[in-house]
Amino acid sequence: MTTEDRVTESGERRTELRFLNWIAIVAVIDVVLLIPLIWSSRWLADNHEVVSVLGPIHGFLFIGLIAMVAWGSIQKWWGWWFPVIVVLTLGPIGSLVGDWIVRRKLKATG
Repeated sequence: MTTEDRVTESGERRTELRFLNWIAIVAVIDVVLLIPLIWSSRWLADNHEVVSVLGPIHGFLFIGLIAMVAWGSIQKWWGWWFPVIVVLTLGPIGSLVGDWIVRRKLKATG
């Protein structure tokens, strides 16, 4: 491997880590909003006003998370397992677990 290849690989890793940071930020914001959303749902507090505000915000963040992890898969930074677990866990939990897995692999190879 030439020095130029290492520099290119290093730059790509930094880009991937920066992208993972954004995924983590969106996921944490979504978790913070999801807690009162679940509490305000009809099963717990039956507060429709809160649900009508936080529900669409969570939906937007959920779609954003799916788009972000799918983009990373298209870039071949990680496999399609990442978007799948985000969908199956309804967003933030899966993205935080996937983030942890990818970061651990990057540390092991880097």
